[in-house]
Amino acid sequence: MFALSNLLSAFARMLDVILTLLYWLILIRALISWVNPDPYNPIVQFLYKTTEPILNPIRKLLPPSFRFGIDISPIIAFLAILFLKSFLVRTIIDLSLRLS
Repeated sequence: MFALSNLLSAFARMLDVILTLLYWLILIRALISWVNPDPYNPIVQFLYKTTEPILNPIRKLLPPSFRFGIDISPIIAFLAILFLKSFLVRTIIDLSLRLS
C-alpha cells in the first residue's frame, strides 16, 4: 500500500504545482491586460494560449447581465483554483497519509 500512498502524494504535489503556476499565469495575464500589450510579443502570446482554455469557458457560462465592461472570469478562475487547492489537493494528501 505504500506505493499507492506515494503515488497519490506525488500526484497531489504535482497538481498543487500546476494549479499554483496556473494561478500566476492568470494573474500576470490580468495585470498586463491593463496596459494594452503588444499581441505579437511571444510572452503575451504564450500567456493567452495557456490561459484562454480556462478563461473562455468561464466567460461563456456567465450570463449577459454579468458582462458589464470588466472581465470577471479571472476572479472566478482564482476562486476555482483556490477551491481545488484547498479541497482536492488536501483530500488526496490526506488519503495518501491514511494509506501509508
